[in-house]
Amino acid sequence: MTSHRKQPSPIKKAPVKKKASARKKKSKGWSVLLKIGVAGLFLVLLSPFYYGYVLRSFTSAWRWVSDMGGNPHYRTYKSFNIQIPDKYAIHGIDVSYAQGKIDWQKVKSMEEDSVHISFAFIKATEGVLSVDPYFQRNWREAPKVGIICGAYHYFKPSKNGKWQAKFFLQTVKIEKGDLPLVVDVEELNGVTPVKMRQELKDFLAYVQTKTRVKPIIYSGMSFYQDYLAGYFDENVLWVANYHQAELKINSKTNWLFWQHSDKATISGINHVVDFDAFKGDSAAFQKLLVQ
Repeated sequence: MTSHRKQPSPIKKAPVKKKASARKKKSKGWSVLLKIGVAGLFLVLLSPFYYGYVLRSFTSAWRWVSDMGGNPHYRTYKSFNIQIPDKYAIHGIDVSYAQGKIDWQKVKSMEEDSVHISFAFIKATEGVLSVDPYFQRNWREAPKVGIICGAYHYFKPSKNGKWQAKFFLQTVKIEKGDLPLVVDVEELNGVTPVKMRQELKDFLAYVQTKTRVKPIIYSGMSFYQDYLAGYFDENVLWVANYHQAELKINSKTNWLFWQHSDKATISGINHVVDFDAFKGDSAAFQKLLVQ
């Protein structure tokens, strides 16, 4: 007997629903992040801090390239238009009628990489008759902006030292907080070295007696070594020696100021200026001032 078994019907599988693509989700997420990143970059590019950073980086890189191969401790300062030794923290200038009318506020405000003008030596007199025409204005206006000042006399060895000292003190009145008075001696003026030293000795003695402050002696390196070294060692020396990375002088020399350039460009002054450095920190500088 033949069995007619009924074949089971094939089971139909329900269609599988496709899940949302993970790729699309990831793509959407990256899109949002990209937009945020672009917006952030846009804000940075518009920020003045960004441009300041770029400018500083470019300036540093350019200075590094321009000074490449030179002494790393004797760098070029573009705004001052000179090279400045970096071992000194206190800087100054010295001026006379040659610089004309000075805008001292601009002088005080000028700064590059922490280098700025802290002090100024100002010419007052010369010989026994000449008063610098800009002295009184400079002596009055520079301290108003916070620049510490000292006055100097251009010494004429052919003239009586004591008379020159009297003339100098008739013109300059020093006060507490000023730098000591300075005598600028850099020529024999037709007399012997012995005569020059005698007149200078009389000048220094008179000024110290009247002010109770030992004057500073200014001179060029050669003149000092030829005629002054060993004679006035108790007086602080302010020495001129230009365009050198360091002052090569006997370590026993009692120097505190170095006039290392005569070609500095200073804001507020329409003529090149002598640029000076003080050997010492702020405490030593304050100690030097008239008490």
